[in-house]
Amino acid sequence: MARASASATATRRRLALTVQSQGVPVPVERARLRRWVAAGLEADAQITVRFVERAESRALNRNYRGKDRATNVLTFAYSRAPAVQADIVICMPVVEREALAQRKSITAHLAHMVVHGVLHAQGYDHLDEVDARRMESREVAILRRFGIGDPYLAH
Repeated sequence: MARASASATATRRRLALTVQSQGVPVPVERARLRRWVAAGLEADAQITVRFVERAESRALNRNYRGKDRATNVLTFAYSRAPAVQADIVICMPVVEREALAQRKSITAHLAHMVVHGVLHAQGYDHLDEVDARRMESREVAILRRFGIGDPYLAH
């Protein structure tokens, strides 16, 4: 009974999703992107997903994290209550390179990066082993709903 209740609650979450692209085409249909974002949410949310090239990713990563390199996903979380408000920035050239190196489909790796970003927006992190296991298990469970295998298994 609790499972049906949790499922019903999940369907009532409101999501205001904005999709932006700078220098790269949006790599996935909006409806699919929306399903990936919604699957990771535990509360109502206003989320912007922005697809960028390496230069923008590198500049953001350098300015906000002190790391002078492009990265796969950055999450800028502004609020968790009463609704999650966040920007998720995805660098498609990095995602594509990683997918190839890890022998994964670009779509599967992109789904993982979206879910990863959404969980960060809600306070999940992977700074220590306990938090990493908690976040990773949540990611695996969400991705499984889309027929995507465990992204942490060696390929």
